[in-house]
Amino acid sequence: MKKLFYFLVIVSALMAGLAKAQYSIRVVKDNIFIPWEIIYGPDGNIWFDQKNGYVCKMDPATGNTDTVYHEANTVIHGEGGMVGMALHPSFPDSPYIYIAYEYLQNTNYFERVSRYTYNGSTLTSQQVLVDSITGAQYHNGCRLLIVGDKLFITTGDATVGSNAQDLSSKNGKILRTNLDGSIPADNPLGAGSLIWCWGQRNAQGMVYANNILYSSMHGNTTDDEINIIQKGRNYGWPTVEGYCDQPSEMSFCTDSNVVEPIHAWTPTIAPCGIDYYHHNMFPAWQNSLLLCTLKDTTLHQLKLSPTYDSIISDTRMALHYGRLRDICISPDGRVYISTSNSNAAGTGPFIDKIIELYDSAAAVKTVSAEEDVKIYPNPANDLVYVELKNTSARSYTVANPIGQVVLSGRLLGGSIPLAGLAKGVYFLRISNERGQIYAGKILKD
Repeated sequence: MKKLFYFLVIVSALMAGLAKAQYSIRVVKDNIFIPWEIIYGPDGNIWFDQKNGYVCKMDPATGNTDTVYHEANTVIHGEGGMVGMALHPSFPDSPYIYIAYEYLQNTNYFERVSRYTYNGSTLTSQQVLVDSITGAQYHNGCRLLIVGDKLFITTGDATVGSNAQDLSSKNGKILRTNLDGSIPADNPLGAGSLIWCWGQRNAQGMVYANNILYSSMHGNTTDDEINIIQKGRNYGWPTVEGYCDQPSEMSFCTDSNVVEPIHAWTPTIAPCGIDYYHHNMFPAWQNSLLLCTLKDTTLHQLKLSPTYDSIISDTRMALHYGRLRDICISPDGRVYISTSNSNAAGTGPFIDKIIELYDSAAAVKTVSAEEDVKIYPNPANDLVYVELKNTSARSYTVANPIGQVVLSGRLLGGSIPLAGLAKGVYFLRISNERGQIYAGKILKD
């Protein structure tokens, strides 16, 4: 009954034509090999890793790409290889990059998570943070996400469902460490345990927004899931698939304090990378999770409720680029998606892409010749100066990479103070009584 209710809610929303947006698509980068993780970095580059162990940074405007590192210990093993990656929140001041990859030891496969230092040209000084996560051909996870000063790591059950309920195993879990690899004292099972939650089959997406940690997880033959991740909770696998709605599941859910998903799909869609959208470029997508899928090669817009803890509609956008692996969003609201269509073993041509979804009308910076705008310096330090042809007072907003306005005011003195902002990429809008006259990126140095 519960599944039917959610299905009817979604169908009603779709029939009402909710959440429609017009977008243009361009290929930013071609001929790469399964970019597992793509990150819009604070330095204005898109950072991505490839399954065969290469770490790259790319100019999102031109597609020009530098390969900054190759982890020679990476092995391709079915789904396994180089997978999750994260940048330190204060990057590049704190020049640390966190990477998960599979390696071979004797005849056994394992995954490890390491921290590297970026010296401006390459990665050095590998520090292993978490090791000996059992690797397998399938169900390896693995996403990395930094929230505040903690690193979250998804791990698959390595095709052994019982791992997910075994609290002595790292598999089938979401793990949590400090950024130096030490175990936080407030982890739910005590300072000796990395485990944050368990009962996970194969989570391949995470995003933190609205003070909530969301994840996407692959089901078995039914019930792919979107979950809200809670400390010290059980997510049911392998006894429970999706909602606690089967007689065989209900007693286990009660006894084991199982958290039900906020959404589930049957037939399965193979959900993968996920991000939160709350930007002005596509107003219809605001307050939504954007979800990549591997099976139905579709981008899903999952509209969140006003309380952020439920999904009220699922709008599907067929992009016609095959399997979609991961997603990131620029400060001005452009959406970047990586594909996953190359031969998984690394044989044959590399055919994967990074594509961009954008609104060409919203991307125009200056809308009128009489409203000539000059922004300098860019990158800026404590102040960014604004020169306008017309001297009448105007308002401005500065938004962070997830679309939250962090500064606003009246543009009276020709400058905007940035001293209180962390280093990184921001999006500046300037408006007058007729509407927006400028929209563009600024880099806080």
